[in-house]
Amino acid sequence: MKLLIIEDEKELAGLLAESLAREQFVVESAGDFDTAMEKLGVYNYDCILLDIGLPDGNGLDILRQLKEEGKSENVIIISARDSLDDKLAGLDLGADDYLTKPFHIAELNARVKAVLRRKETDGKHLLEFGNLTLDLKERQAFVKDNNLQLNRKEFDILNYFLLNKTRLVTKTALAEHVWGDNIDQADNFDFIYYQMKNLRKKLRDNDAGIEIESVYGVGYRSIEK
Repeated sequence: MKLLIIEDEKELAGLLAESLAREQFVVESAGDFDTAMEKLGVYNYDCILLDIGLPDGNGLDILRQLKEEGKSENVIIISARDSLDDKLAGLDLGADDYLTKPFHIAELNARVKAVLRRKETDGKHLLEFGNLTLDLKERQAFVKDNNLQLNRKEFDILNYFLLNKTRLVTKTALAEHVWGDNIDQADNFDFIYYQMKNLRKKLRDNDAGIEIESVYGVGYRSIEK
């Protein structure tokens, strides 16, 4: 997944890029209007983080151009402007979300993932992998016709792995996706190990056609048997 950060505050742009890169995203940055327009004219991005207060132009003009080209989806506005008019203007131009500065980076990460999930599922409420089916609307999981009895965290973990089939999922990415800001209170990842142990057992006991393998020292990967 390729992301573009359009942000003139170098320190903030660097922090965002570093955080998103840890989630295995390919991240590019543009610190001004002209650079942003140049990149957008050459490359396609899965998600764009857009500051509307740029030194040499208005980010809303970028959004207007994207809308004209049919590319305004998957844009999250990040701005110090918190007026209702600015928010409505951005959303009317096709932005998916509007986040007012200052914000917690974990919150931004969660919103980026939410936007990408909507893109990947394309509005569908069923995810399938092997003989496993997840009903996102009813929050139920099935192996063939057998209902897996999962708690809320186990379901969220399995959902994340089905959105990232066969991809390496780091412990940090999994923790931020499932536990959000609460991971700041954790000294280690023991809570992940506990949930993963239970989820894997339920998958094995119900003859699921997938398994979640450990990648030593890094995280996990879901594979089809």
